[in-house]
Amino acid sequence: MNIGFIGLGNMGLPMAENLQKAGYEVVGFDIKKDVNTSVKIANNFENLIKDNEVIFTMLPSGNEVSKVYNEIVTKCESSTVMVDCSTIDINNAHFISDLAKKNKLQTLDAPVSGGVVGAIDGTLTFMVGGDQKAFKKIKPLFEIMGKKAVYCGDSGSGQAAKMCNNMILGISMIGVCEAFSLAKNIGLDVEKLFEVSSNSSGSCWALNTYCPVPGIGPKTPADNSYIPGFSSELMLKDLSLAQSAAKQSNSHTPLGANAKKIYEKLLKEGGKGKDFSYILPFFSKKSRN
Repeated sequence: MNIGFIGLGNMGLPMAENLQKAGYEVVGFDIKKDVNTSVKIANNFENLIKDNEVIFTMLPSGNEVSKVYNEIVTKCESSTVMVDCSTIDINNAHFISDLAKKNKLQTLDAPVSGGVVGAIDGTLTFMVGGDQKAFKKIKPLFEIMGKKAVYCGDSGSGQAAKMCNNMILGISMIGVCEAFSLAKNIGLDVEKLFEVSSNSSGSCWALNTYCPVPGIGPKTPADNSYIPGFSSELMLKDLSLAQSAAKQSNSHTPLGANAKKIYEKLLKEGGKGKDFSYILPFFSKKSRN
C-alpha cells in the first residue's frame, strides 16, 4: 500500500515517518520545502497523488483542508481512500466528505489525541468517522501511528468526538490548576495533594498523567518550562470548535464556554507558545479579585 501524506508539521511528520519505518512507501508534501526527513518529498500534488492508494492530510484548519481537497479529489483514482487527521469543524468535515463522495472516493475524518509526543512514539488515539469499510482498510495504518483507533460513526463523528474529548480536557486542566493554586496559597504541600488526589476522587488524566506542577508525577511539559506538548493555542482552537458546535446545536455548555474565556485571557497574558498546562503559573499570579 503506497501512501501520500500532506502536512509535515510537528504532528504530520512523525506520523509519516512511523508509517515509513513500518515498511510502507510514503511520499510527503508540505508548503515548507526544506523539511528535514527521510520521507520522499513531492514537488506538487500531482506527484504526491500518483500511484498512492491512501492520502493523509494533517493541516491547521478546515479552510486549508477544504482547499487541498478542492485541488486533489478530481485527480485521485476512485480507489483512493482520503483520511483527514486534522482537527477541524464538523461543517468542513461534511464538506470534504461530500466533495470526495462526488468523485467516488472513500473518506475518513480521523483527528487524533496524544500530542507531539504521541505522534513521535506512535501512541496516538484516533477518533474516526466516515465510511466503515474504509476504516477497516486503514485500521492497520492507524495501529502503526497510534495505540487506539475508535470508529465513532458517520462522517463528522470523529471530529465531534475530538471536540467533546478536548472540552473535557480543557475543563479538567483548569480544575486541576485551580486546586494546586489553592493548595499552595493555603499552605498545603502540593506533593501531598498529588498523592491524595491521584488516588482518590480527584483522579483524572490532567492530574495523573499530565500534572501541571513541575517535579510531581510523570515528566510533563511543566518540567520543561512549559514548552508545548499541546499548546494553549491549540486548546483554544478546540474549545472554540466545541463552542461553535454547542451554539449550532443549542447545547448548554457553561463550563466549556468559561474554559474558552480563560484560555483567551491566558493567551493575552503571557501564554502564547506555552503548553496548555501553563494555566497553573497563570493562576498563581492572580488574586481572587
